[in-house]
Amino acid sequence: MTFVLRCTTDPEISMSNTHTVWFEDIGRGDVPLVGGKNASLGEMVAALSRRGIKVPGGFATTADAYRYYVSANGIEPEMRRWLEALDTGHASLQETGAAVRQAFLEGVFPSDLEASIIESYTKLSARNGQEALSVAVRSSATAEDLPDASFAGQQETFLNVTGQRALLDACRRCYASLFTDRAISYRQAQGFDHMDVALSIGVQQMVRSDLAGSGVMFSVDTETGFPDVVVISAAWGLGETVVQGAVDPDTYRVFKPFLGQEGKTPLVERSLGAKERKMIYATGGSVRTLTKRTTRRERETFVLSDAEVLELARCAKTIEDHYGRAMDMEWAKDGESDELFIVQARPETVQTQKEAGKLVSYRLKGKAEPILTGAAVGEAIANGEVCAIRDASQIDAFRDGTILVTGMTDPDWVPIMKRAAGIITDHGGTTSHAAIVSRELGVPAIVGTQTATRVLQDGQAITLSCAEGDRGAVYEGTLDYEATEVDLAGLPETTTDVMLNIASPAAAMRWWRLPAHGVGLARMEFVINNLVKVHPMALIEPHRVSDEGARQAIEDLTRGYDNPAEYFVDTLSLGLAKLAAPFHPQPVIVRLSDFKSNEYAHLLGGESFEPEEENPMIGWRGASRYHSESYRPGFELECRALKRLREEIGFDNVVIMVPFCRTLAEADRVLEVMEENGLKRGENGLQIYMMCEIPSNVFLAEEFARKFDGFSIGSNDLTQLILGIDRDSDILADQFDERDEAVKRAIAQAIAKAHDAGIKIGICGQAPSDHPEFAAFLVEQGIDSISLNPDSFVSTMKVVAEAEARAARTRAPAGVGPSS
Repeated sequence: MTFVLRCTTDPEISMSNTHTVWFEDIGRGDVPLVGGKNASLGEMVAALSRRGIKVPGGFATTADAYRYYVSANGIEPEMRRWLEALDTGHASLQETGAAVRQAFLEGVFPSDLEASIIESYTKLSARNGQEALSVAVRSSATAEDLPDASFAGQQETFLNVTGQRALLDACRRCYASLFTDRAISYRQAQGFDHMDVALSIGVQQMVRSDLAGSGVMFSVDTETGFPDVVVISAAWGLGETVVQGAVDPDTYRVFKPFLGQEGKTPLVERSLGAKERKMIYATGGSVRTLTKRTTRRERETFVLSDAEVLELARCAKTIEDHYGRAMDMEWAKDGESDELFIVQARPETVQTQKEAGKLVSYRLKGKAEPILTGAAVGEAIANGEVCAIRDASQIDAFRDGTILVTGMTDPDWVPIMKRAAGIITDHGGTTSHAAIVSRELGVPAIVGTQTATRVLQDGQAITLSCAEGDRGAVYEGTLDYEATEVDLAGLPETTTDVMLNIASPAAAMRWWRLPAHGVGLARMEFVINNLVKVHPMALIEPHRVSDEGARQAIEDLTRGYDNPAEYFVDTLSLGLAKLAAPFHPQPVIVRLSDFKSNEYAHLLGGESFEPEEENPMIGWRGASRYHSESYRPGFELECRALKRLREEIGFDNVVIMVPFCRTLAEADRVLEVMEENGLKRGENGLQIYMMCEIPSNVFLAEEFARKFDGFSIGSNDLTQLILGIDRDSDILADQFDERDEAVKRAIAQAIAKAHDAGIKIGICGQAPSDHPEFAAFLVEQGIDSISLNPDSFVSTMKVVAEAEARAARTRAPAGVGPSS
């Protein structure tokens, strides 16, 4: 897509008045003149148009024009009187805001200021070949969009404004909106003097996004602060529905380091939102916009194509590079020209304020089933009583310290949002205005639950958890939890590579700040279970699915795909990409699916393809499936997803690992099937590892080492098979111990043989996370890498460092094999 900017400086239409200024004549240094929003628009028009950023043209009124309006109408004494009454407790916030706004609304524009606005509007209309252009009228305060205070949504925006009278009315309302209740409250919280703040009005050509779509994007992950992704939200129609949180939008994430690299499509997430309504232009009368329900086709269709997502991501990266910081942007697609516009850009003010060396981790101490889920905002946990409020007229009934539950939150709710322990809404996405403000206030929120106001009752005790990835969970009752703060700057260096076990793409980005040497175990079956949800053979042979409910669910999930099997490849590759992104370019070891037959049967359609086994734990699992005629077509879908992940999306740091490979002949058959599906060991840098988790893997380690690039010890299965204890048995649980001497001897032997063969060996089992002394034993044996659960990473890393120090003192070098 090529962007062409129409708004260039023309001497014949340049402004002669001092009350207004064209966007192209201002820049980011002009916040005192035109406020943060308009200064940023001017900066992009003037400096970024040649770099592919298209911004609708327009002009701004100056801060002095606002002061002129205030002075000419004698508003200042009234403002001061009411604000002093508010400060002394003689007037409420609502009374103060209403009185000051009314004073603005009753004012009249001085004739020369009115003439300046009309003259500029007339010239803007002429630029676009129209007599009366449809414009957006935006408020831009001089204390707005600052690096440490966004002021997002505190003032009003008016869309589809057409004609001189309508424009002047909207301008007057913009001035009044400087004293909305939320704006007064926000300035008080941020320590700004109300009288020091002025308001500029931006008058900007409307983009016909009512015919297409629009939304919000950030050049940083909004929940975790991970800096290498662009997060884009999209909905049909005008963008106010996304900003206000009135809809659950589509969500996309793009990996920035791969943008612009030939042959790569670095999309790492594409999630379909409900998008149940859209805002469009109204025709006739004084109403400028209206909201209507979307069609079923619109709800089931993504707003943006992959190409458009990547184009927007490139714009976000260009803007971020220019400003030298993470940015919060709004975009719109013109339904007449199909062009993409950036309509606002401001500094991101939440994640960029966090201390880089600090990590706070929250964890529920027990397990429970959630009664409600939604999109998580933040990473904290909170509990308390529900305070259910239906609309802003009832906010005076809010009880401090409770959990606010409502249909959706917008800027009018800010005065009580900051007094809440947590927030839960029916509607909204993670880039809605409500979510942005919740992050800025440090209040955990779960948005887009759909049913919170029906499920949760006023006064009910609940626990809200945003600590489990990008899906937040609400639990019945007050559950115990803990918060741990870690100073990452104080962690020791280790020779042994300390890596992470990551199961969920949703949780992966939470841990990007940990100084891990990559991912030692990414369990593919977790991604299949949580994201794909369908048995692969049910997508290849849907006619064999006997359950009618399963067939309908599969049809719903795969709608929009010409071939149902492509749904599996697409969803799995994106899930793994999201998991791999936070750790690039460090190795990410993805273990091929290792469901047991009883677990596969639980997937949609799975019962039609899975046998009933007496002991699935040592049955048809792992490598034995991949070359089996009954499952091989399903395994080929896994191979296609991994090939796309490495070669099309670009994560060639992904290492593939084969689980539960019983014999040397089986290893050959699996590698042959993989090669037939484009995954040849050594080609395009592909490394293939094997799980060392069966006694035969230890006994024949030298032979297996000639077929694979590395081993990873699976201590759970190895312990099970050496001690003859079913790892799922409650009766024998007290005897199941990876520290048993027989298990330790087997592990020591595997490490020695791997090093003799010149290949890498690590461990990805549970034992080092549960038992620090076991981690020390592994270091003493010279293991190359230890992969840990995130919650035990910091404590075990210290144990590893201490073990290495002891080994050095006794002249027994740690990590004698090749570094991983």
